[in-house]
Amino acid sequence: MMLFGKISQQLCGLKKLPWSCDCRNFWGWLNAVFNKVDHERIRDVGPDRAASEWLLRCGAMVRYHGQERWQKDYNNLPTGPLDKYKIQAIDATDSCIMSIGFDHLEGLQHVEKIRLCKCHYIEDNCLERLGKLENLQKTILEMEIISCGNITDKGIMALYHLRNLKYLLLSDLPGVREKENLIQIFKTALPSLELKLDLK
Repeated sequence: MMLFGKISQQLCGLKKLPWSCDCRNFWGWLNAVFNKVDHERIRDVGPDRAASEWLLRCGAMVRYHGQERWQKDYNNLPTGPLDKYKIQAIDATDSCIMSIGFDHLEGLQHVEKIRLCKCHYIEDNCLERLGKLENLQKTILEMEIISCGNITDKGIMALYHLRNLKYLLLSDLPGVREKENLIQIFKTALPSLELKLDLK
């Protein structure tokens, strides 16, 4: 990862990249590559390992069921039996996860907590996809969505499908404007939900 960091710094330091695109386009392209779903890999190593690889490659962290520490180093992902390490929590703070990678979440059956903080590529369709995944509808208990500027009311409303959701924190989301409407929707759909709002 250190070598990659040095190369990327050198590339961004150039006035013009060799293939005539600016730095922003380069990073957008690279992030899309990191998010690409490899269905063969999911079949080979299982959904939890493949999702771990995706999340860590994009700068997120995972915590496995029965473990206290967060796994954040891609090169130190645990080895062993494929069914031993089940993702229990995801912290995507400052990561580059985006909608094209969300198919990685499809086979996960033990995720209880997801934190999306300062995720610049997260949009409404990501939360809509999340809300439609049957496994996650059953298992997710806690979610935090903080400083994700592309999220609007539409994306947040899709979370009511997470029928076992007990805690939802929404903070610094300028695209979320209908606070009272959201409160009513969640109060009706998920009466036991603790909803914390820190919205302007």
